[in-house]
Amino acid sequence: QVQLVGSGGGLVQAGGSLRLSCAASGRTFSMYAMGWFRQAPGKERDFVAAITWSGRSTEYADSVKGRFTISGDNAKNTVYLQMNSLKPEDTAVYYCAAGPFPLHTTVVPNFWGQGTQVTVSS
Repeated sequence: QVQLVGSGGGLVQAGGSLRLSCAASGRTFSMYAMGWFRQAPGKERDFVAAITWSGRSTEYADSVKGRFTISGDNAKNTVYLQMNSLKPEDTAVYYCAAGPFPLHTTVVPNFWGQGTQVTVSS
């Protein structure tokens, strides 16, 4: 089993920045890529970004390319999502996830963390 604990959401003005964290634990977490999905009210949960634990492979949704950066700290078993130039349309609940890479093609990731709310005001 893999346990994921996400944190770091909050309220920010448009153009601002936030950093999300996802701490992983469990015997097999290193077998999976880590990433983030998000779900806005009334919408489906969409892929945002993912990274392999080696750090050699990353992927991003087109809507966040150039603004969001995903990174990992193997020593802390933690993955980060640095979100810059935030827009009101980035408002959503962000969910940490673990699954096979590329994560954006995974219908349902193997493991989910609890969501963290990100709200961007205009």
